[in-house]
Amino acid sequence: MDLVTVWFLIIGVLWTGYFVLEGFDFGVGMLLPVLGRGRDEHERNQRRRVLLNTIGPVWDGNEVWLLTAAGAMFAAFPEWYATLFSGFYLPLLLILAALIIRNVGIDYRHKRDGVRWRARWDAAIIVGSYVPALLWGVALTNIVAGVPLDADHEYVGGLLTLFNPLALLGGVTFAVAFVAHGALFVALKTTGEIRHDARRIASKFGLLALTLASFLLVWLGLRTGTTASWVLSGIVVLALMAGIFYNARGREGRGFASMFAAIGLVVAAYFTMLFPDVMPSAPNPQWSLSAADAASTPYTLQIMTWVAVVFAPVVVLYQSWTYWVFRKRIGTQHIPAATGPVGE
Repeated sequence: MDLVTVWFLIIGVLWTGYFVLEGFDFGVGMLLPVLGRGRDEHERNQRRRVLLNTIGPVWDGNEVWLLTAAGAMFAAFPEWYATLFSGFYLPLLLILAALIIRNVGIDYRHKRDGVRWRARWDAAIIVGSYVPALLWGVALTNIVAGVPLDADHEYVGGLLTLFNPLALLGGVTFAVAFVAHGALFVALKTTGEIRHDARRIASKFGLLALTLASFLLVWLGLRTGTTASWVLSGIVVLALMAGIFYNARGREGRGFASMFAAIGLVVAAYFTMLFPDVMPSAPNPQWSLSAADAASTPYTLQIMTWVAVVFAPVVVLYQSWTYWVFRKRIGTQHIPAATGPVGE
């Protein structure tokens, strides 16, 4: 296997790692107003603190996968990076802005003990979770389905070109799948009433994700599918069904693992449909940007391979250790009273 193919696979693995890990982060943020409801402000705040504490030790580590995937694309396939980030400039800018306000919201929400203060940062977290979940699905589906590229591999479409029916279905499917993923994670990490509420929501959104993903993968597969992508798509459906089955029986660990696998396999199916191109051209397949055309020099790829061999295991081990240390369930009884200054 040549280094171009190796680095295409590595980038596929990095994006897969990002979506399976950050996916439940987004889901928890999107579920904040649903699972964070209560009879009064005190109960609402306690439940929302439990939800945010489930992802508190890991959410910023999960975003390392995004930085690594984007950095690897820039170094290994600079023309792919340039075409993608110039053609998808506005959606990617919106994703970046949403991630920033979401991250600031998670960090600043607990700085003051005020109702309006918390409400504003809660809104930032919710919006900052919905927008990336939806737009990542739109962007990835467009990349695989093909976009208007000219003979020089320049994007010649507009912003609205990206929001076509197939891409919008991809965006909604990703968002719904992340909600189910987040609900399963909350059910796995909490006790008491929140756990039961999360399981109920995971069942509803799991069924919706199964329906949407089936339509999406068939529609996309009919346009650009391969034998391998059809096999992966079939396993995705089975994994989603397994997640719903285990969640219904209170086996949150197996349910979460099944959803984890389903989202990872969706991304794998996408990359399988994409190769050997990295940006297919919708008007003329001969204008598509291939992995070979977009790749860096063999010497650059060789150096990057050695760096990845040394540092990738360290990152995986460190992140695994973090999940192991913070593996216990939490509930509202574990939330201490707020100690920050009182605001309005």
